[in-house]
Amino acid sequence: MKILQNSTKMIKKNNFGKLSIIAGILSLAIGISQANESTKSPTDEPAPPKWPAEAKTVWYHSPVDNTFQPAVYYAPETGKPIPLLVGLHTWSADYKQANTYFINGAKNKEWAMICPNFRGANTIPEACGSDMAVADIVSAVEYMKRRVNIDPNRIYLMGMSGGGYASMLMAGRHPEIWAGVCSWVGISDLAAWHAETKSQGLNYSKHLEAVCGGAPGDSSEVDKQYRHRSAKTWLAQASGVPLCINHGIHDGHHKSSVPVSQSINAYNILAEENKRLSAAQIQYICQEEIIPPELQSETETDPLYGKQVVLFRRSSKNVRITIFEGGHGGATEAGIEWLSKQYKNKAADWSVSDSSIQGSGEIKAGK
Repeated sequence: MKILQNSTKMIKKNNFGKLSIIAGILSLAIGISQANESTKSPTDEPAPPKWPAEAKTVWYHSPVDNTFQPAVYYAPETGKPIPLLVGLHTWSADYKQANTYFINGAKNKEWAMICPNFRGANTIPEACGSDMAVADIVSAVEYMKRRVNIDPNRIYLMGMSGGGYASMLMAGRHPEIWAGVCSWVGISDLAAWHAETKSQGLNYSKHLEAVCGGAPGDSSEVDKQYRHRSAKTWLAQASGVPLCINHGIHDGHHKSSVPVSQSINAYNILAEENKRLSAAQIQYICQEEIIPPELQSETETDPLYGKQVVLFRRSSKNVRITIFEGGHGGATEAGIEWLSKQYKNKAADWSVSDSSIQGSGEIKAGK
């Protein structure tokens, strides 16, 4: 109001040329005010159902389309720099999914946590590895760095199923952010997964067609969408990021949705040539649901996997594949413990936790 009163006085005193200048200044001021209003975050809200009381629903600005995107947020009361855990929801879910293992892990480690929406379920073109969804995850990290004293050398990413897919994708799309990335039962090749899920009569193939505009092979543009949204297209750029890839050996069978080959092939992209699994070995694992005899000595006792006994484990520089006894699920405590040892721009730490610490059991991945 004072700006308008002062401007009115100036208008009365000055000639027409100065009036034009003042009018321009007023228009600029109003425009700035409107822009500031459009980027003012909505207030925090209670967390979605089944989340602990310490969690909140927050809204952060996503510059990609100038919208506010929801997320579940948690941060301990502390003034010191703390690690950040970014937790990603599963394929058909959104940020409301009660993946409380993220906040439980963050509370135990005194970390901050954010679980973004990244455009929700992977059934629309705006989601499912789109540039918009990728940008939303990056914006969530930037929001946390503004709101909390985050240690930039300890920003971690973890997800299961569709979240495992998005974790591997983000490792390749934005390797400069992460100190460590942990994927459970994730998808690396969307075109291959379309065929795999269609053969089982699962609806995920229809989701992919809705996202990409059709089935693989329908057109060059459709095939481009499958490639652009697939983690395998980008993973070679993640060679400097510690990447822990995990998969249950029985996944992909009995209406379980993601064959273990999706994770092994992701590992092979980053592994040294002499550390890769052969096509014949991958086929044997997928078909027989057991580890080939020549690989059975490559195992490790890892107590945090609990009953999901490690059947096969191999690392190559910054990437590791673990195939465990189980299906479409994961041992999230093991993932968080592994992440806690990783630091940005340092080689992966593959040491195993103290044998006195036991995992609480398998977490089933949501749809």
